[in-house]
Order: sequence, then C-alpha cells, then structure tokens
Amino acid sequence: MLSFSIVATSGRARAGLLSTPHGEVETPVFMPVGTAGAVKAVTWSQLEELGARLVLANTYHLMLRPGDALVAELGGLHGFTGWPGPLLTDSGGYQVFSLAALRRLDEEGVLFQSHIDGSSHLLTPERSIAIQMNLGADVVMAFDECPPSTAPREVVAEATARTTRWARRSQAAHRRADQWLFGIVQGGVDPELRETSAREIVELGFPGHAIGGLAVGESRQARDQVLERLMPWLPGERPRYLMGVGTPEDVLDAVGRGIDMFDCVLPTRNGRNGQLFTRSGRISIRNARYRKDARPPDPGCACYTCRTVSRAYLRHLHLAGEMTAAILMTIHNLAHYLDTFRQMRQSILLGRFEEFRTETLRTLAASAADQGGS
Repeated sequence: MLSFSIVATSGRARAGLLSTPHGEVETPVFMPVGTAGAVKAVTWSQLEELGARLVLANTYHLMLRPGDALVAELGGLHGFTGWPGPLLTDSGGYQVFSLAALRRLDEEGVLFQSHIDGSSHLLTPERSIAIQMNLGADVVMAFDECPPSTAPREVVAEATARTTRWARRSQAAHRRADQWLFGIVQGGVDPELRETSAREIVELGFPGHAIGGLAVGESRQARDQVLERLMPWLPGERPRYLMGVGTPEDVLDAVGRGIDMFDCVLPTRNGRNGQLFTRSGRISIRNARYRKDARPPDPGCACYTCRTVSRAYLRHLHLAGEMTAAILMTIHNLAHYLDTFRQMRQSILLGRFEEFRTETLRTLAASAADQGGS
C-alpha cells in the first residue's frame, strides 16, 4: 500500500510519486500544518480545492487534547477529522526543543509539563509510536531529540547519539504495516555529526528519511552547508523530508538539492498576521500604501481570495480584527505555496528546474530590494 518512485529529475531536483493507503502524493510536496487535526482558518473542502494532498498533524498536541485513545476510538485521524487524504504525524521530538522550559529529558524519554493544565506526561519512543499508531497517519516519525542551534557541540553530539538509540526503539515499537515510519537525522550544523547521524539512521533501514534540527535559529548559510554535505548520505530511492523549513527561497534551494517533502507554518501563521506571499514578493497588508489599493493580493493568482477581494478590503478586515481576514489571507498563502510546488514539479518534468529556480529567486530578491528602499 506504500511506495515511492522517482519519475523525473532535473539536476538534483526530483519529481516523485508517493503512494499511500489514502491516495497518491506528487512530490516535491508541501504539507500544510494541522497541529491539532485542523489547518487554522481553512476547512478541509477549501484545502482540497486548493490542491493540498498531504497534511501534517502533531503527536504531542493531540496526545494532550483530545487524547490519542479517543481519536483511535473514533476512527483514527481520518475518521475523527474527516480529512480523506494522506496524513503525516511528527513524533513530538520538536517539542523537546520548543518546550524546553516545560520538560525534563533523560535516556528513557522526555517528561513534559502540559502547557494546557500543567499535568505531567512522559513521552518515550515507545509512547510516541503508540500514539502515532492510534492516530493512524500514513507516514509517522521516529522519536528524536532536537537540540537548539546554540547548543555546545558536546550537547549536540549526545542528542545525535540519543536520536539513533531512540530510532531503534521507535522501530521496535512500530507494528502497523499500513504506515511508513521515517527515521530522523539530527546533528545540528556540525557536518561530521550530520554525516554520523545519517549513516546510523540509514543503516537502520527506514523507508524514508527526515532531516530535523534545522529552522531552529541557525543561519541560512549554515543550513545550506548542512544540506549540501548531507544529501550524498541519504538514499536516492527513498523520500527525503526537510522538517519545518519553508520560506519560498529556502524551499527552492532545498528542492534543488534533492528534497521531496516540506512542512512549515509560515503560510498559515503569516496569513493570520497580515503577511501575504506573492509571485513578486511579500506584502504586509497593514501598510498604509494599500489603503486604497483596488488590486487583488496577487494579480497572477487564481485563488478565491484573489478572484474576489482587493488589498484595500483585506487591509480593512485585518485592521478591524475580522476573522474573515485570516481566512482569506490563509487561503491565498496556501494557494501560493501549493501552486509554487506544482510549478517546481512541472519544471522538473520539463528538465528546466534550475531556470525556474533562478528566475523565481531573482524576482523575489528584486522585490525585497524594492520594498527595502521604499
């Protein structure tokens, strides 16, 4: 029921096909983030209309509320939420980083203090996998330790070694044949630790590999160096997932290095906060220059928002605190991301990815320079 194949390449960029029990996913693919089993400010039907195929949900948050046992009882995430397409769940490992003030970590696992009610919860590799089996996503993640980008090398080295040990335990605990369990490569921005982690995780025989521990405060240059050094160690016949990295510029570069899968909160979070992604760069809708702007957010976009409303109206809604503003801007941002991924795939199929990447980056850089000087 699960398979992955490469159908075309352009340089190192790949166009692939991921088959799951809930449908096929064309890669490169962007996964909207549905932390609590829903993508903020949009409905499932809107996501389907936009062309979203694979959605991410969060193990830690669903463990706390409503609880994975309840989700399992009500048909897993697909039955509980009504989303008919493929789903991916993270392992909770990112919360090891993001909730550092609320947790205690040792070899057994991570003891979290709930941000909701203060209750204590022990998340181990075995518990993470049990939760993900209850949630029933098509692709699930091994439990890992994500160290901060500012951590000393010895701390990163220990986290990297622990991630391998936890990957073995995750593998031993996983028992659902209708799910693919991905291993996660850690190692911070240290090239040697990254290579060590990749070698150890690949040797465990996972059907796919995720790259964690980036987009946690490191520089773009450091991230690019990690990816450049790491790619030769990840098997080309298996899907590669870059976790949490998601500006348009970063995505274009990562696809060019051979990454297949992405998730990021930027299009939804930024939409709720009044920032729009367009073909000619970013727009902050709060800016007074848009008060009388009758143009759509992106004249080249065919999404519902761009077909129906103006920048002036969006600015009014946003400043008035209307929830419709968040809905309309989230729809547009997701449409922009998903359409960009479709264009990337098409350029790979045509053998023209590098031309597409170069031209898109040139346009975005020119827009940024123009806005910076205005």
